[in-house]
Parts: sequence; structure tokens; C-alpha cells
Amino acid sequence: MDPALQYPIFGAEIKCPHCRQTIPALTLTDTYLCSRHGAFEADPKTEELVHLQSGRCWRMWEGQWYRQHTHPDGIRFEIHEALDRLYTQGYRATRVIIANRYKDLVSSYLEKHRSRWGESKSDQLRLYGLPIAFSPDEEEEPRWGVINFDLEKEPGVPVRYPYFRLFE
Repeated sequence: MDPALQYPIFGAEIKCPHCRQTIPALTLTDTYLCSRHGAFEADPKTEELVHLQSGRCWRMWEGQWYRQHTHPDGIRFEIHEALDRLYTQGYRATRVIIANRYKDLVSSYLEKHRSRWGESKSDQLRLYGLPIAFSPDEEEEPRWGVINFDLEKEPGVPVRYPYFRLFE
């Protein structure tokens, strides 16, 4: 018997989607077991990893796990965390591109941009004050079938806050 067939579809071990620790597969099952987060089941048909206690799903793209959201608060929270990380690195986001598959899920949570004079620009939606765009379909770009969003940032050197230094 081929030893590779003894393990789930992602191999003998993976990184836990929650804590990023290496976790082992249970042989002859489709399950991975994290000592901190419990069991994850790999579905060979959908190529999803499902946390058995919560039902949360992840899919992998280029070696990284991406949570597959079913509620708008989940993706909004994930975008907010990414904006915070970007800010702490000294960058500022200029636009958020959200996977097209979440369009119906998040549409009611997006703000419609109004100009200074109060006219509504119905085609300019915003989230956290940033312009929103939706991705191409996954048939055009397969990564959008897995990843949730992308942040565009200002090009060049990071913006450091505050803009001035007290002691130089």
C-alpha cells in the first residue's frame, strides 16, 4: 500500500489554520488533530478543511489557509485586522478588493460614498472609509475562488506615523 494513501489529502501534517503550529494527520482518516484547537477534517471533494467543533471552513492557496466566510461580520473583521497590520507596518491602504463570491454577503454593510455637496455616488462603495472593488470571477483568476480580499496600498516607502519626529 502506498504510504501517501494513509493520510488525508493535505499530507502527513499541516499548519493549524488557527495557531499555525504543525499538526499531524491521523492515519487512515481524513482528520488532523491540533492539541489546542481540536480536530479538523479534510474533505477530498471540496478540498476544504473543516473545524469539527465550530464548522468553520478553510481552503488553501499557495501554502496558506484562507477562512471561507458565511457571515458578513467574519470577513469584515478579517479585513479590519489586515488594515491594522498594514498600518502597524507603516503603510496605508488605498482600496479593498473583495472576492466576488462575497458580494451578496457584504453589500448591505458597505457605505455609499457622498461627495461634499451631498450627491450620492452610487457606484462608489466604501468599507472603513476605503473604496471597494469586487474581484473578477474565479474562472478568470482561480485565486479568487479561495482568497477573500486583497488590500491595495500606497506605492513606495511606508508612511510612518506621526509624520514628524520630536527628536532627530
